[in-house]
Parts: sequence; C-alpha cells; structure tokens
Amino acid sequence: MENDTIRGFIYLLAATLAIVVIAIIAAVNLTHKQVVVDEEAVSQRIMPVAQLSIATASGGTDAERTGEQLYQAACIACHATGAAGAPKIGDNAAWGPRLKLGLSGLLKSATSGKNAMPPKGGSDANETELARAIVYMANKSGGSLKEPAAK
Repeated sequence: MENDTIRGFIYLLAATLAIVVIAIIAAVNLTHKQVVVDEEAVSQRIMPVAQLSIATASGGTDAERTGEQLYQAACIACHATGAAGAPKIGDNAAWGPRLKLGLSGLLKSATSGKNAMPPKGGSDANETELARAIVYMANKSGGSLKEPAAK
C-alpha cells in the first residue's frame, strides 16, 4: 500500500514536470516568432473617425473682427445681462469708473481677466479685436474712446 502511494506520487510528479517542460518549450517558441507588421494597415486601423475644421467667426478669412462682432460672439452673454457682476452695456453708471482707466487700463483687465471674467473673455481674440470690443461696449455706455486701427 505504501509502495502504491509512493508510485502514485512519482507518477504525479513526473506528469507535472512534463507539463511544465512542455509549457516552457511552447513559451520559448511563441516568443521567438517574428510578427510581420504592415504599417499602412495599422495606420488605417487607428486613423481618426472624423476630422474637425474650425473656421473663424468672419467666415473663414483672416480678417480681424469688429468690436461689435467680438461682442456678439464672446461678450454679450455677461455684458448684456450683468452676469457675475459684469458691467451691462449701456449702463453709464457702471461703466463710469471703468472709463476713467482709459482704453489701456480696460485692455489690461480684459487681457488678463477680471473677477469671474476669464482672460480675453474666453475668446481667441487678438489685442486689436479685444480693444475694438472694449471700445464698442464703452462707447455704448457713455464713453468716447477711439477705435484702434488694424495692426
């Protein structure tokens, strides 16, 4: 009986060892296979599903926007309603102290952002466009600022 147990254990050990050896040989053979990669096929498979092109607000040209165009595109949401403490366009009392800063002071505040307003009002405006929007709003609110020329 004891011999049968030892013999069974030896058979089990031999079978386990054989399985381990076969697994090692298979793993070595699998890792040495060379994979042929078709770069063009890979590029096709990972290509974006769609592409997005964004035109400028002026209809796809590089022309600078007017103050009114930028106001309509980026400023109106807050400056028409007074949201987040923004001075409403046409509210001379709210704009009065700000107008004393002059265009350069207003432009500095608008460029870097002020209170809840993000830099440039969240727009992609260049400095001239931003100045034009400021002049547009200020002049509708009791100011008499001169609109800057294109650079």
